[in-house]
Amino acid sequence: MDATVGDRIVVQSAHTDQPVRDGEILEVHGTQGGPPYLVRWADTGRETLFCPGPDAFVEHFAGHPTTPSP
Repeated sequence: MDATVGDRIVVQSAHTDQPVRDGEILEVHGTQGGPPYLVRWADTGRETLFCPGPDAFVEHFAGHPTTPSP
């Protein structure tokens, strides 16, 4: 996964009764844009350090989503 500050991270729900979560990436702590990321979540406004799983993807400034790395 490759992200930069200001990108949006989206975590898709594994269940139909759970919402999709998204947030703004405030800091990138990994090498070459990799996780972990400091994220401000849109639904709560909280900031957390986040290591995304296979259900997450990054939307870059241009709005072109990337797929998770295997």
